[in-house]
Amino acid sequence: MADQYELHYWPIPFRGHFIRYVLAHVGATWTEPDFAEMATFKDLPVAEKPYAFFAPPVLHDLENDKWISQLPAIMMYLGRKHELLSNPDQTLRLICDGSDVLFEITRGHGAQMWDRAGWQAFLPRLDTWMQLHERLAVEAGVTAAQGYMFNAPHPMLADLTLAALWQNMVDRLPPLRARLHEHAPTVEGLADRVAASPAIAALCDQWSESDWRYCAGQIEHSLLEMLE
Repeated sequence: MADQYELHYWPIPFRGHFIRYVLAHVGATWTEPDFAEMATFKDLPVAEKPYAFFAPPVLHDLENDKWISQLPAIMMYLGRKHELLSNPDQTLRLICDGSDVLFEITRGHGAQMWDRAGWQAFLPRLDTWMQLHERLAVEAGVTAAQGYMFNAPHPMLADLTLAALWQNMVDRLPPLRARLHEHAPTVEGLADRVAASPAIAALCDQWSESDWRYCAGQIEHSLLEMLE
């Protein structure tokens, strides 16, 4: 029987796709709440929460009755459980990088909306993130046409992380594809290979017509305006 989980996160791609890519890759089954259920769950009084967490995502491993929150902790837990850690230190670094990129592209998770001046100032930082991951991928033995991080024979947690960050971004925000191709062609190739696997491709297809394109809310609207 497949591993079973409950993923408590908003029904949007964004941060949740990091976890969803891993669950899909290992053939797990999981359930997720709708927006109303998630809002109720998030706002429970601390004493009534099933687990002491501040904000989603939260993962419940049903088989082991294990609760865990914070994206890096969840990803590393799944990596250890499903034997996807070929280089734990560098993998954790990539997960933390991903969290930083998501924070930046949403301007502090919506603390401010994007305006043209702010977006133009941010784009060089986005390019630098791409270039950094390009260097890491090349040094880890990947080429644009083949290979996975750290010479693994198949996608591991590091590869799933890069795909969940960059392929999800350019898939949901297509105008950014050209920047990724320019600054990180090796990462682009790697992310596309991971996303083309049957399990990840099926997952992405399920989200192709979701109500929210990427990160939802007013910050998504302002981000899409910058990409017009």
